[in-house]
Amino acid sequence: MLKKEIESALNAQILIEAESSQIYLAMASWAETQGLGGTAQFLYKHSDEERIHMLKLVQYVNERGGKAVVPALPKPGEEYESLNNLFQTLLDHEVMVSNEINNLVEICLQQKDYTTHNFMQWYVAEQIEEEALARTIMDKLRMIGADKGGLYLFDRDIESISMATTGSVSQ
Repeated sequence: MLKKEIESALNAQILIEAESSQIYLAMASWAETQGLGGTAQFLYKHSDEERIHMLKLVQYVNERGGKAVVPALPKPGEEYESLNNLFQTLLDHEVMVSNEINNLVEICLQQKDYTTHNFMQWYVAEQIEEEALARTIMDKLRMIGADKGGLYLFDRDIESISMATTGSVSQ
């Protein structure tokens, strides 16, 4: 049986994962309307992955005797100054998610809930991958700078970047 503090912390993480899915869905829509089809597909997949992360938490809470709460979500942003701005926002968001997961792990340790601590290790590892991917993308965008040809190639190649980097972890 989950302690109330753990259940509450897990439900807060469910909200974060659901918000992540919505944010990346909005980013995908923006990219698609900017003619960045590869980037849009990358972000649509990323949105789906975040929803799967949320579902894993929902099922875990319910299986442990708690009650997962399906949260109402705030409307995500719709506009970005540039592709660099979009991916910097994504990186900043992933860093925030990592911090929240670390806080949840700390609560597990304080409450001596080693089962949930063990469950959360998948999320800890996933966040290492998510942040590394976002930093790799930012590095590539910095290299490209204002080069339109480079941007074209980036947009074309980002789907393979995402598949190679996150495909094995995100299932």
